[in-house]
Parts: sequence; C-alpha cells; structure tokens
Amino acid sequence: MLRLPAFFLLLLPGLALATPQLMQPASAGGGGVGAPELVATVLFSIAVLHTFSTKFFAHLAHVNPRHAGLWHLMAEVEVVFGFWAFVLVASMFLLAGPGQAVHYLEARNFTEPMFVFVIMVIAASRPILVSVAALIQQAAAMIPINRALSTYFLCLAVVPLLGSFITEPAAMTLAALMLRDRFFQQGLSTRLRYATIGVLFVNVSIGGTLTHFAAPPVLMVASKWQWDSLFMLSHFGWKSAVAVCTNAAVLTWLFRQELVGKNPAANGSVTVVPAAVTAVHVAFLVGVVVFAHHAVVFMGLFLFFLGYTEAYKRHQNPLILREGLMVAFFLAGLVVLGGLQQWWLQAALTDVEPTVLYFLATALTAVTDNAALTYLASLVDGVSMDFKYAIVAGAVTGGGLTVIANAPNPAGVAILKGHFDDESISFVGLFLAALPPTCMAIFAFQAL
Repeated sequence: MLRLPAFFLLLLPGLALATPQLMQPASAGGGGVGAPELVATVLFSIAVLHTFSTKFFAHLAHVNPRHAGLWHLMAEVEVVFGFWAFVLVASMFLLAGPGQAVHYLEARNFTEPMFVFVIMVIAASRPILVSVAALIQQAAAMIPINRALSTYFLCLAVVPLLGSFITEPAAMTLAALMLRDRFFQQGLSTRLRYATIGVLFVNVSIGGTLTHFAAPPVLMVASKWQWDSLFMLSHFGWKSAVAVCTNAAVLTWLFRQELVGKNPAANGSVTVVPAAVTAVHVAFLVGVVVFAHHAVVFMGLFLFFLGYTEAYKRHQNPLILREGLMVAFFLAGLVVLGGLQQWWLQAALTDVEPTVLYFLATALTAVTDNAALTYLASLVDGVSMDFKYAIVAGAVTGGGLTVIANAPNPAGVAILKGHFDDESISFVGLFLAALPPTCMAIFAFQAL
C-alpha cells in the first residue's frame, strides 16, 4: 500500500465520510458548508502555516544534511501551495474518483499563473532589463544627490509605478533584478535587505492602481463596476503615488549612510543591445500585456518569443524559466486551494461598515491573494461605492505583508532570496519590514 504522510492520513477519515458529496459545493447543495470547502480550508490553513515556516525548513537542511534535498524543497516558498494543492487533488482522486478531480481542476482558471510566468520571463530578458536600467541611470544622473541614493530611490519608486502600465509582475521582476544586481550583490545589512523587500512589495501592490488593467485585484472588479483608468487615477492612483514616493524617500534617507558607499553601476549590465532587438522585445511585452486575459494568444506570443531569443542568442542572458515556472506553480496552487474558500471569505466581507471593511480586507489579504479577495467582493450585488473603495483599497494596502498577499510577491522572493540567510526570507522579517510602508498606504487611502 502506498505510504502517505501522517498529516494526510489524518485527513482521510473525514474525507471518507464526505465522499458521496465530495465535489458538490455548498451552494449547490442547498445551503450550509460542504465537505469540499471544509477540506480545502483545512489544507489552505496548513499551506499558510507552511509558508510562514519556510525559514525553519531551510535551517533543517543545514543541520540535517542527510535529507537536505527534502528540507530545501519544503523551504521553497514557491513549492508550498502547489504541494498542498496536490494533496487536495490527490484526496479527491482517491476518494471521489479521477473524473471528479479532473472536473474540479478544469473548472479553475489558470490564466493568471500562466500570464505571470510569461511576463516574468520577457520582462527579465536582457534587452528589456538593459533599457529600463539605462533609463533609471539617466534619471538618477539628473537628481542632484549621490548616484547610489538616487538609483535606489528610483528602483523603489518609479519602477513600482510602472506596474500600472507594464503590469505589476513585470514591475516586480524589473525592480527586483535591478536591486539585486546593483545593491544586494554588493552586500547589504540584514536590516536594509528586509526593509528593501518590505517597501518593494508594498509599493508594487499599491503602485499598480494608476490604471484599471495592470493590478490583479483591480482587474477582478474593473469591468463589473465599470471603473476606467481615469476613475482609478482620481480615486486611487494619486494617493498611491504619494505613498510610493514617500516610502521610497524615507527608506533611502534612513539608510543613506550605508547606501552612499555602494556603486550602482558596478554590477549593472553595460552590454549594448541593438535598438531593433530591444524594439522586438518591447513589442512582445506589449502584446502579452494587451492580451493578458487571453491565454491562447499570449502563450502563442511567448512561443514566438522563445524562438526569437534562440535566433539572437548573442543578445540574450539565460532566460529565468525556472524562476518563472516556480512562481507559476505557486500561483496555480493558490488557485486550486483558493477555489473553495468563498464560503468564509464572502461571509466575512458582507454587512461590514466601510472603514472596518477596509482594515478587514487589509488583514485578510495577508493570508490570501488580494485578487481572490476582490473577486469574491465583486460577486456581492447591490453594494455601495464606499464598499467598493474599501475592499479594493484594503486589498492593495495589505499586498506587501506576506509572500502570498499579492501575485507578484513570489517573483520578488524567487529573485532576491539567494541574498538572505539560508536562502530563505523570514515571514516575520518580511511582515515587520512591510508594516511601516503599509501604515503609509493606510494614511494615503484613509486620510488623503
């Protein structure tokens, strides 16, 4: 008989009792909470706890080298939700049959994980990275302060705001790569490393609200609530820009003495890429952004992109395919596990006063994807404008508190984690580092 982990065996008795209705959601059964929702919520909770414990597994890999490979795998943040999603699907497969398990998977929408994978790979290609880095360096030279300070500020302010146009995952990829190559590789203190990712994650989360098409939590509601870019800019965008620039400026000033000694050009790319090659890469990037909701189209463009990079390999760095796939695996696991969380999330969001709802959404975002939160809110009919503002503002405000709070965060972790102890980013460290910029976002959305 197949030997299963102890935690899985503990789930089997309850699953066996629920087998007849395993794939019948509560809404289809005439009220109440069904077995699938309960099982998925238990596994979702375990996955969240596992996410918070990756630092512990990374430590085990060092103290127990005999099983270092297993502990390193369990320490990969990107693996966590994919692993527990597999446990959920395996449970369905064993107890309800392969047909029901396959049916559930086919009912999920995996467009976002595929899109994040594609946009990460294209945005991290050498022509795009070199072009953005050159623009940042030119802008930094125009600011009458130390070059390292101006470059660091722009990486944390301007690039996250670009997420409103090139999408948040692309902005996260570019900002993380530039920070890694220009600062992290030169050695930063632990405090500055955590402060940097805290501000980066928060700024990317709120920086995508200048338009209606770039931030996942905004995309989920923009069409139904008829929000366009002018509406987003007037109600959210300018407040986000104030908070983003303030967060970046305050952090740059606080660590100015440590940053002044860095040479932002030391590890930056100086390779010249032909303008025609850069133009082609930009065209691919724009095409993927325009067709972000059509997986068939952007995956087709991506295949052409792979062919183009192979044909002009001399102008390319190795594509970050592994990192992109790991992030997509994480998000796909979140889609599978999150598909059955509606029963408690939607109940928590209804009949709540707008100000309380804002802070509730900020807190809930820390333990679930903010796009899932706003999607569930969009299913509630007859809500007020205050409700809509509170749920979206809260969802983006809390998007930097944890790795799972915002879809681009795993991309930043995948790029930067190699420069942290045990190659793992502490949940507590990230949470504490993200609190001050999150408070600034709260002030911007509630007081401005």
